[in-house]
Amino acid sequence: DVDGVMTADPRIVPHAKQREKLSFAEAAELAFFGAKVLHPATMTPAIEADIPIRVLNSFRPDVPGTTVVARLSPGERGVKSIASKHGIAVVNVVAAPMLLQFGFLERVADVFARHEVVVDVIATSEVSLALTTEPADATGRLERVVAELSAFSAVTVLRDMALVSVVGEELSDSQRVQGTVLGTLAELGVKVEMLSYGATRKNLSVVLPEARLKETVAALHARL
Repeated sequence: DVDGVMTADPRIVPHAKQREKLSFAEAAELAFFGAKVLHPATMTPAIEADIPIRVLNSFRPDVPGTTVVARLSPGERGVKSIASKHGIAVVNVVAAPMLLQFGFLERVADVFARHEVVVDVIATSEVSLALTTEPADATGRLERVVAELSAFSAVTVLRDMALVSVVGEELSDSQRVQGTVLGTLAELGVKVEMLSYGATRKNLSVVLPEARLKETVAALHARL
């Protein structure tokens, strides 16, 4: 029911534009970080066989849509879209004596896995570990995770948070995007809870209060 992959969620940025072309890597990042029009698992067979994908609107077949290809030309490696998720929770785990000990990260990950709580973004410091996940649901899974982690660490949960992800091949080529993102957040006075620059170097994600989501996405979209 959409014409293709947009530069942002049109419910947040009404003048968002349709993207003509994405790389497989960009599409995968956007799918993971909130773009509902794509799903990573559906793209995998085509990616493995190097078959281009076209995202089309079944109600408007005359619109060319967005093509997803293996590789982009140098002139196509810009910022493609700003994905966003709202209503997420941040779990902060502090266990200073254990953080750098063998098996600590595995122990924390095992707690989330056993309770079937999916983790999106992870950030670490010398004495803490922060993870984003879906908020608590009726089954109480997140509460059980927090209770188990509390047996060997200090745990706090921040709710009503949002994730904003800037995606594009350009992030791996230049510093312009990083500088613009951080400068915009400073200009808006947005308090950033977490920041992640993915291993693919194709997405820069920030976690911030949900109340600041719309204005942040709109400002980033205008500047990028």
